[in-house]
Amino acid sequence: MLFKDLPIQKKLMRIILLISGIMLSVICTAFFIYELYTFRQAAMQKLSTLGKVIATNSTAALAFDNKKDAYQILSALKAEPHITVACLYDKDNKLFSKYPESLSDSIPAAISNQQGYHFESSYLEGFQPVVEDTRYLGTLYLRSDLGEMYARLRYMLSKIFQKSISKPILVLAETAKTISVKRDYSIRAVKSGDDELGSLTDSFNNMLGKIHEQNKVLSEYNEELARNIIERKKAEQEKIKYTQDLERSNKELEQFAYIASHDLQEPLRMVGSYMQLLERKYKGRLDKDADEFIHFAVDGANRMKQLIRDLLNYSRMGRESHKAEVDVIEVLKEVQSNLHASIKESNAVINFNGMPVINADRTQMLQLFQNLIGNAIKFRRDATIPVINISATRENDHWLFSVADNGIGINKEYSDKVFIIFKQLHDKSKYSGTGIGLAIAKKITEQYGGKIWFESDPGKGTTFFFTLKNKI
Repeated sequence: MLFKDLPIQKKLMRIILLISGIMLSVICTAFFIYELYTFRQAAMQKLSTLGKVIATNSTAALAFDNKKDAYQILSALKAEPHITVACLYDKDNKLFSKYPESLSDSIPAAISNQQGYHFESSYLEGFQPVVEDTRYLGTLYLRSDLGEMYARLRYMLSKIFQKSISKPILVLAETAKTISVKRDYSIRAVKSGDDELGSLTDSFNNMLGKIHEQNKVLSEYNEELARNIIERKKAEQEKIKYTQDLERSNKELEQFAYIASHDLQEPLRMVGSYMQLLERKYKGRLDKDADEFIHFAVDGANRMKQLIRDLLNYSRMGRESHKAEVDVIEVLKEVQSNLHASIKESNAVINFNGMPVINADRTQMLQLFQNLIGNAIKFRRDATIPVINISATRENDHWLFSVADNGIGINKEYSDKVFIIFKQLHDKSKYSGTGIGLAIAKKITEQYGGKIWFESDPGKGTTFFFTLKNKI
């Protein structure tokens, strides 16, 4: 339909959208122009100031015809990576000294009297007279590349891409983590757009809404049960029904977390693969800042991949369980084999005996002991050989296990935080990992009708205790 045939309301709407688009384009263009202008002015001012300082320091070298001192003065420009050419000319405009020393012969051996600073197509250059009192001694020529400007533009673009791609994923992950910690299903994730991530956020929020509504209804029934004893039996039946609905919804939420984490791996793998390809292809061919930005992007993608992989493992816990008789001694031997590299590196000593045979899933027992022993090795004290003692005691209808080490220990103030998923108490640069190991250990022990806790003396060591029922 032609524009002239549209209803007046649609005409006005299209005109408003067109004007808004034009204004947005103009604002963006003005912003980039302003950034470019301010950078050029700052770069010119910086080069001018540098030129004045070097010119002042070069007066004695020109006055006494000391080329060695002149070269040493120009060599100080090594601290300015963007200065590519520096030449000092005497009062007869003949080349007196240059930096770097291997500078090509394309630089003129003499120059006419020029002053001031200006931009060429790919660099900034300037001519600074060298004057002592009122006596003209020569001219300083400086040339700077525009690498700093390009790095600034790349940084701005990387921030824009980060906002549009990784930020929505991080916001969704942070919301899920907050809900897990606070158990507050009234929290909602912020939707960033109408793309696939927007649809994922809508589904996540809808699921939370159902759980929140069922929690609310369950609470109302509990209050009604307390007020009216005559309706107790009926209320109990309703409570059981809504509890079952809540458990089913929680299982659906776990299933959703599994599916969401699984589906996020492919686009993240693609982002990581292309960033690694950029790093291999262009490392060393761009400036130092570009290499650093690409390294940050690759590292961020790898850490996000590990987080998603850990989330998948956590969501699978309890979904795939094959129970049979498990010899704990054989499990510990396999753990030692899996941790062979870190045990050899740290010279760790692992002691155990009197381990029972229990009815459990072998893979889950392997995860449980490997997380605890791996942490005991990882969080060891400097210049101290890790010694890990593992014991088991039968108490009534369950086994009590302990894993004791002589590591750095844990402060009591963190007793409620160490078992929270993705919660790390130490600097990531010193201790690797995602903070999910103890959360998995807690989930496994609870699945077997047990519990896990620790006792610690900071600076001396920590003992983790956990219980497993004899028959599950």
